[in-house]
This record gives sequence, structure tokens and C-alpha cells, in this order.
Amino acid sequence: MASVEIHGVRKSFGTVEVVHGIDISVPDQSFTVLVGPSGCGKSTLLRMIAGLEEISEGEISIGGRVVNNVPPKQRDIAMVFQNYALYPHMKVFDNMAFSLKLAKVDPNTIESQVHKAASILNLEEYLDRFPRQLSGGQRQRVAMGRAIVRDPQVFLFDEPLSNLDAKLRVQMRTEIRELHQRLNSTSIYVTHDQIEAMTMADQIVVMRNGNIEQIGAPLDLYDYPQNIFVAGFIGSPAMNLIRGTLQRRGEATEIAINGDIVLPLPSDIAAAEGAPLYYGMRPEHWTLSSDTLGIPVDVAVVEPTGADTLVVCRFEGGELQASFSERHAFKPGQRIHLAPSLEGIHLFNAENEQRI
Repeated sequence: MASVEIHGVRKSFGTVEVVHGIDISVPDQSFTVLVGPSGCGKSTLLRMIAGLEEISEGEISIGGRVVNNVPPKQRDIAMVFQNYALYPHMKVFDNMAFSLKLAKVDPNTIESQVHKAASILNLEEYLDRFPRQLSGGQRQRVAMGRAIVRDPQVFLFDEPLSNLDAKLRVQMRTEIRELHQRLNSTSIYVTHDQIEAMTMADQIVVMRNGNIEQIGAPLDLYDYPQNIFVAGFIGSPAMNLIRGTLQRRGEATEIAINGDIVLPLPSDIAAAEGAPLYYGMRPEHWTLSSDTLGIPVDVAVVEPTGADTLVVCRFEGGELQASFSERHAFKPGQRIHLAPSLEGIHLFNAENEQRI
């Protein structure tokens, strides 16, 4: 396998630049996920790594070799697409063997490679079937099998699970991760689903509008988002963000919301009196409090999931979410009070939206 290095990569379509000077280091044998909203440039970047899109500026290297001008078939990568891209007139065996036959690999080697991949993916009993005779999950396994038989340096996945139902997506996430661990491969995976990113990645690259917002391990991004975008994007349900103003009263440091509601802050906050801030709190870091403590909110929707109860509340004309492991019989319209955990506070500068 091999590492992938991306330096100063830009992509323009005509006069419109859609990727703006990206720098990413993908370590050998790592599972790196590119995540972000639709249109952020993640699939375009993946296609540039694959050689399916030309690079307008910058450099991409795979295994220490610069591949800017190397054709896709010579980059020693394998790509798994969103729509499977299987040949409908070919049986599963022939779909998986196709690239090896094109490369004029010895028939005995092809037979061995296909059966080895089929064994890994539990496809042996389906080798004599056509794609139309398979479920969506089985077709995706065939697409992965076609990539495995090539024994590439790097696997590229372009939203491979987006066409599957919710239960199958969870199952396939596990299977792809187990496959990565078994093959010790280098994998780059594109998704707009941050749950996929959190559960599968060694390293997450959060993108927005053709730029990188943050790179890091899943829990590092969850616990220490660098800006408001990452704070709101990583985590489900999303982090609550409440705008207010910093104030100091004696020994106490607080954030004032519309003048009459205050929330506690650590005393060592590096911000001046009167600074506009966003107060971030994960839903699981709220606790129920008495009427004299916490902030008053009105219950709008209660979503019991079994293990947890998510409560969507109205607060200061906006929405606030709280998650409880205990079961509560809240009713819509009920007034409750929530208190924040000091350990769970995230603060952001309201002007540049960066973490304080």
C-alpha cells in the first residue's frame, strides 16, 4: 500500500474555482474520510486523485510518485462508485474479473484472485448470478470485490452507501471497515454523512466550499471543533449554538443572552468584557434543573429512541436540543429548565466564528 500526499491542489471549471488550494496527507494504511455538504468539492477532489479530473494547480503523489500526468489505469488505484457501475450483461465472476482480463492476467491467477475476494465478501454462492439477481448490498459487495482483485495501492470510495436503506448502510459500514483492517489498505472515502465519517475514519477531512475546515481524528473533531461550521456539522444531533455577550461580575464570568438570561463560563476565558460569543453545548451535556437554575425552554417535540430521549425545545425564538439517557414524560408546550455542564462548554468568536 502507499500514502497519498495532496499539496496546493486547485480545480477550476472555466473561470469558476471549486477547490481552493487543498493540502492533505493520507498516511499509509489509514482510512481517511472526506466529509462535507453537497457541492463542497469532496467528490471532485477524489476524482482528481483517481485521475478522472485534471488538476488545475498543485500536486498529488501516490506512494511517493507524482501522478498529475499519469493516466488513471496506471495510478494503481481502485475506485468504488455510488451507483456500483456493474456490467449488467456479465455475471458476478466476470464483473470481478474484468480488469484482470483486460490486463491479460493468467487465467489461473484470475480464478484464484476472484475466489479469494468472493470469500472475503461472502459472495462465493453468487458468482454465477447476474447483477439484476442481487440485492443492493450484494451489488455493492461485487463492486468492492472488483476493486479488491486488483490489489491496488489505494482504494477510493465515492459515497458507496448512499443508495442503500438505513439498516443496510449500518451493516455495510461495518463490512467496509472490517475489509480495510483485513487488507491493511490505504482508503479514501467520500460521504456527506457525518455518522459514516465518525464511525469509519482514522482521519476526517471536513470540507466546505472547496476549502478544508479541519482535519483530525473523529473524537478530536467532536470534542474540539475549530469553528462554528465543524461544531454544527460533526455530531448528531448537532451542537447547540447560542449567541450572547461575555460579562464579568466579581469573580464570575458569564455569557448574557438578551440581557436577562446568563450562563456560566470558565473564569480563564481569553475574551474581553462585552465580546460577542457563541456558546456551544452538545445535547447530551444539558441536565434538568430546578425552576431557579438553568435556562427556561419550552418543549416542542419529544423523540424517544429507546436508549435516549431527544427533546427539541424552543428558546429565545430559536431551537435548542437536549438528549437524556433517562426517560422523561415531557409534553409539547411544557416549560422545563436546562443547566449546562461546565466541562461541555465550547466558545466561539461571533465575528470570525473561530474557537476561543
